[in-house]
Amino acid sequence: MKISYVINPDLKPKEVSALFVSSGIRRPVKNIDRIKRMIKNANLTICAKDGKTLVGILRAVTDFSYCCYVSDLAVDKKYQHLGIGKKLLKTAQKSLGNEVMILLLSAPEADSFYSHIGMENIQNAWKIARKR
Repeated sequence: MKISYVINPDLKPKEVSALFVSSGIRRPVKNIDRIKRMIKNANLTICAKDGKTLVGILRAVTDFSYCCYVSDLAVDKKYQHLGIGKKLLKTAQKSLGNEVMILLLSAPEADSFYSHIGMENIQNAWKIARKR
């Protein structure tokens, strides 16, 4: 198995939805129109593919100058623990350069992954929750 990494590929909303399901990440997977907008409006997307099969995704919003918010980092459960999530983040970091901070919000069950790969835990985040 050779995993390839592609920056800003053309993605189909149904394949992204299927990846979200297979990864266990909680996203509005039945709302394909919303998934389509999520893909369209991200300005940095990095995908991991096994052949033609999408097995991982990093989706982010960034100014490419100061900050980058990673809104999705998902890897198919069958491909987890192979370094794909870490490689997606490293690819983003390389693409963005040293001046850009990468920030993400973690689901509680993923906290150990982020500390394991050397990300710093911060406590100063705030939110206005979505209504749906």
